[in-house]
Amino acid sequence: MLLGAGGQHINKTSSAIRITHIPTNVVVSCQSERSQIQNRETAMKMLKSKLFDLKETEQKEKIEDLKGEQKEISWGSQIRSYVFCPYTMVKDHRTNYEVGNVQAVMDGEIEGFMESYLKMNL
Repeated sequence: MLLGAGGQHINKTSSAIRITHIPTNVVVSCQSERSQIQNRETAMKMLKSKLFDLKETEQKEKIEDLKGEQKEISWGSQIRSYVFCPYTMVKDHRTNYEVGNVQAVMDGEIEGFMESYLKMNL
């Protein structure tokens, strides 16, 4: 009596999934589960995770571009000096712009500092 193939090879299914996110060209594939539906769910979770990581990296790069160069905060690295006593003076160390009225600067009159900084960068 002859019998057909049996045992391990019977009822084998191909359940692998590959998903491509076309806008970013990110590809994920999954074949760890027995069911194609389970593989699709797992692959979608993997794709969402990769897209989230990609977006997070883009945001970090954008923030770094906006921040520009940052200097260490230490003694002598300040932008302005404020002297209240025995005389009054505010000096911007980047542009060497000085004002003798500290109270006016403390009240928000900083247009002179802004203009001198903008003229320096032209």
